Amino acid sequence: MIRVIDARHIKDFIVWVHFNDGTKGEVDLADELYGPVFEPLRDPEYFLSFEVHPEAHTLTWPNGADFAPEFLHHKAAVAA
Repeated sequence: MIRVIDARHIKDFIVWVHFNDGTKGEVDLADELYGPVFEPLRDPEYFLSFEVHPEAHTLTWPNGADFAPEFLHHKAAVAA
């Protein structure tokens, strides 16, 4: 099971993500911020409010937005 264990903001809508299988990489989420739950994340200040959820093991935002860890893992692996 893929889990996010650490994440840091790089710039704009790019987040560096570290996974439990050792994969690390930058994930650009700029093209993924559409739809009602993700639109608030287009605000750069709000985007910065993400955290690694301790139970869901992925990036989450206060409004309930999140991305599946498998999706983030795939994007990180492709970008590497």
